[in-house]
Amino acid sequence: MPSSKQQVNCVFHPGPIIVGAGPSGLAAAACLHSTGVPALLLERADCLASLWQRRTYDRLKLHLPRQFCQLPLLNFPNFFPKYPTKHQFLSYMEHYARHFSIRPRFNQAVLEARYAAFTGLWRVQTQDVLYVSRWLIVATGENAEPVIPEIHGLRRFQGPVLHTSAYRSGSHFSKQKVLVIGCGNSGMEVSLDLCRHRASPSIVVRNSVHILPREMWGVSTFTMAMVLLKWLPLKLVDKFLLVVANLTFGNTARLGLRRPKTGPIELKNATGKSPVLDVGAVSLIKSGKIQVVEGVKEITKSGAKFCDGQEREFDSIILATGYKSNVPTWLKGEDFFTNEGMPKTPFPYSWKGENGLYAVGFTRRGLLGTSSDAVKIAKDIADQWRKINKRYSAKEIKLGSEIFGKITENI
Repeated sequence: MPSSKQQVNCVFHPGPIIVGAGPSGLAAAACLHSTGVPALLLERADCLASLWQRRTYDRLKLHLPRQFCQLPLLNFPNFFPKYPTKHQFLSYMEHYARHFSIRPRFNQAVLEARYAAFTGLWRVQTQDVLYVSRWLIVATGENAEPVIPEIHGLRRFQGPVLHTSAYRSGSHFSKQKVLVIGCGNSGMEVSLDLCRHRASPSIVVRNSVHILPREMWGVSTFTMAMVLLKWLPLKLVDKFLLVVANLTFGNTARLGLRRPKTGPIELKNATGKSPVLDVGAVSLIKSGKIQVVEGVKEITKSGAKFCDGQEREFDSIILATGYKSNVPTWLKGEDFFTNEGMPKTPFPYSWKGENGLYAVGFTRRGLLGTSSDAVKIAKDIADQWRKINKRYSAKEIKLGSEIFGKITENI
């Protein structure tokens, strides 16, 4: 925070302030734009969707068909493939921002956001500006910061150690023995990519994991599940998915991939843990090109010791250990979010807090959940916006904004 001696540059914005210019922030801004409500979008990086731009591997594609991943009010181009690439998705988001005249303020990392009950306004402090508004939309998402686990001995390892957020391609690991810690979608795809660049990956599978084929009879598994859920109970759909998975892969427990007792959709709804949608890794596990190992006991100077007593040497370690929310580090004085940075209220009511606080992109339901949040938030704020504009003239609103700005400089 700026010292008391520094002059504060205070900006009052009549519409909502959105923190985060990723897919969630863009979706909220576009929906607000369509209702005539001006949003101010703050982004800590110098580009849109910095996670996608700078923290994703080259071979990444959307895991779901494009119709489940497009943002509100603007579809993907018809010429895009069924599963758009990372670069296609980025081009879509850049076009999306231009289409809705969204111009984020870049290099504005929020240090603290706090509600001032005296004025009924949100104070959002960046490194050089104090922004003030009636509404605050948290759009930093579930994946703001990489998770770096505490693993005994990790610092003593003499080779490279990197998180998947810094991984781009297996070309840098050709002919190396690589330990991949984490068996979610990222861990599996990185292992597959390493194989294609002539590396020898071993993937750590500490817990049980659901692996499903990405498609069933030419139809995406997700589409199939969504259709079946309209007619059948969730548990029955889960059983169907597992029957098809067993027919496709056989008994994955023999490969070291134990399935949870809870079905894949039920587990996703309860914990947010997504099933792995296989794009080729399982066949490489069966052929032995990807080795499956149990949990790591400790890291040594040249490799790792495992819980089953094995010890192996590795040239590099890749942490496919996921991401976490960073909301608790900057949103203060509110109990809407947990200590882990997720809304306490479960979906589908996780989008709205008190005192003009909103959250978009925290549903654990991907871009579909993001779109749902954005539409609801825009409608709710637009209703309030119209009531304010009916009550006061444009001159009164402008004068009030200036007064509020002067007051908040001294609070």
